[in-house]
Amino acid sequence: MLSRDADSLYWLSRYVERAENTARILDVAYRMASMPISYHGVNSNEWESALVTAGSMDQFLEAYGDVEITPERVIEFLAFSETNPSSIQCCFDTARHNARSVRGALTSEMWEAINSAWLDLRRFKAKRIRVEDLPRFLNLVKETSLRYDGSALRTMLRNDAYWFSRLGVYIERADNTARVLDVKYHVLLPQDAEVGGGIDYYQWAAILRSVSALVSYQWVYHQNLRPWLVADLLILREEMPRSLAACYAALSRHLDDIAHRYGTTGNAQRQARASHARLTNRTINDIFQHGLHEFLQDFIHENNRLGHTITNQYLC
Repeated sequence: MLSRDADSLYWLSRYVERAENTARILDVAYRMASMPISYHGVNSNEWESALVTAGSMDQFLEAYGDVEITPERVIEFLAFSETNPSSIQCCFDTARHNARSVRGALTSEMWEAINSAWLDLRRFKAKRIRVEDLPRFLNLVKETSLRYDGSALRTMLRNDAYWFSRLGVYIERADNTARVLDVKYHVLLPQDAEVGGGIDYYQWAAILRSVSALVSYQWVYHQNLRPWLVADLLILREEMPRSLAACYAALSRHLDDIAHRYGTTGNAQRQARASHARLTNRTINDIFQHGLHEFLQDFIHENNRLGHTITNQYLC
């Protein structure tokens, strides 16, 4: 496979996954903002935390200056802004461009999922959606990602095109899971709120809903929400498909598939195996003892490093 085709497939999947992740971040902010003001108090910061989780706070401040962070501005910036390269609209614009360049490697179902979503999003942008219309828009984005991902799993040949596509999914998914968990633990709870109180409980539940893991948590642990158990589920449990361990098990497997096809192993395979081994050999008590925030920041750095290694090894 040509490196430029592998690059297009990799980034196509990354941008579709990023669009879904941004939609899930906005969904959490909307759920939290929908709580009665007497419940979350005047110091609530859910819309600001959406920008932090998406890694877009600096770009937002650059675009809007030192202004009040309002729901309308956050929604516009994360959903439609052309100055934000990670906005949902920009993600689908870039994904569609990459899909067109590798149209022959995609099945008709995959192309239709991308193209129809791109057309629908342009109609949403033209109408300038209101806050109360946000759930319908976010459901469209999440359903599109599910359609694309499901089409890839059910219809693509298991060859290098499929494997490079899956690498993009899992690199992006691991980054988002780590960011969501880190922002909840380090940023989201208001300073005057009680740890373990009602607002804290509701926020952890919203985080689990954002990664479709609330029912999974109940199946695995059979008890009320506990921060260390939520972290255990989203970091170390390979049976949870959005966990860091599950993402790195998949990355290691697909990088080994590529190495077997091309007959050579490189730094990307070694880095993925080493990161997966570190996750497999850790316990949640070890992670909390040394600092969850520090662990997640280190993980995000290592995940970005693996992305650069994959690019240098295969996509340049």
